[in-house]
Amino acid sequence: MKDGGDFGHRKGAIGDRDSVTIRVLTVDDHATVRDGVAALIARQPDMEIAGEAANGIEGVAMFRALTPDVTLMDLQMPDLNGIDAIGAILDLCPRARILVLTTYSGDAQAVRAIRAGAAGYLLKSCLRTELLDAIRTVHAGRRAMSAEISHAVAEHALDEPLTDREMAILGMVAEGHPNKQIARDLDLSPDTIKSHLKNIFAKLGVDDRTHAVTVAIRRGFFQR
Repeated sequence: MKDGGDFGHRKGAIGDRDSVTIRVLTVDDHATVRDGVAALIARQPDMEIAGEAANGIEGVAMFRALTPDVTLMDLQMPDLNGIDAIGAILDLCPRARILVLTTYSGDAQAVRAIRAGAAGYLLKSCLRTELLDAIRTVHAGRRAMSAEISHAVAEHALDEPLTDREMAILGMVAEGHPNKQIARDLDLSPDTIKSHLKNIFAKLGVDDRTHAVTVAIRRGFFQR
């Protein structure tokens, strides 16, 4: 695997938006996804696959070696997840253009990815033309996001966020722990846990623990 060399002195270098060919790195732990993307890219006159990686660690290493123009990044992967891989790649090259391609439609995951430095967020269920347009858009220095994700982010933009404590409690509720055990584990009183849960329910617009966990999973606060 050859080193990509100086970013500013090769065709398709990051930051060279006038280059003829957009070199794409796909980082996904599912071979079928990588194969599908490769087949789609192969039919585009202005794109080519620079490389493929099966997890976040491989993705960061291949980015370092290949310096692709656009990196397609999955979120849930073994060894190193997509959010952490985005951060590692941007540490190597702040100009890197990273487009998340995932099955997770929750607004919280999308916001987390954008805050980590992703230039776009697309669902794997998107149309092929949407993916190709997003790659070109991100390569051109703009942002790209699925309409469904944009709507979800806008819908919750003014919501009061959960605190770290509330997130911890909600996570333990999702694991099936009763209030008394949560109180013991967090060195808090049961009444304090009840108070936190009341705040959590209000912020999520729910009335009970089960609905709170369902909404939290749907919005991407934590994975199933």
